Amino acid sequence: MRKIILNLAVSLDGFIEGPNGETDWCLTDQDYGMEAFFASTDAIFMGRKSYDLIDGLPSPFADKQLYVFTDSPFIIPNRKIVVVSSKRFLKDVQGIREQPGDNIWLFGGATLLSSFIKHKLISEFIISVHPVVLGGGTPLFHDISEKLDLLLLASETFSSGLIQLKYAIKPKFDFSILDQQLSSLN
Repeated sequence: MRKIILNLAVSLDGFIEGPNGETDWCLTDQDYGMEAFFASTDAIFMGRKSYDLIDGLPSPFADKQLYVFTDSPFIIPNRKIVVVSSKRFLKDVQGIREQPGDNIWLFGGATLLSSFIKHKLISEFIISVHPVVLGGGTPLFHDISEKLDLLLLASETFSSGLIQLKYAIKPKFDFSILDQQLSSLN
């Protein structure tokens, strides 16, 4: 099954964009592992707002299959774009994961991220913490109603002060199985 990997930039105070939607605070002075990550993916999941931000710009995503999650009317441009609605969210995501291919990049945004977390669909989190405090904007996590325990897989510090953290969702141990096994011994 293909992995869905969240890879995004966040300010030290937890915002993925500034108060006016700006992302000009993101460091671009180094690769920060993006070339290798990008090469490991062949599909990108993004919300409609994220798509609208990049629409019309020269896109590095031209050779990737784009999936845009929206319930708003959407005219599909002459590109490889598949629209996924909330009515078929789980079924479509599961179907895409079962297709042969490389990893899937969960590109953004915050609302889409909340849906993926709620349904425990993210295989890995790659969070690049930029050395800046924005004081406001769009928070990385919102509308999360349940605690999510994470397991640190790796961390890397760069000369710019950026720290990249890689996490997976910590597996939950099912104590009822242990209880059953212990009961069978008695």
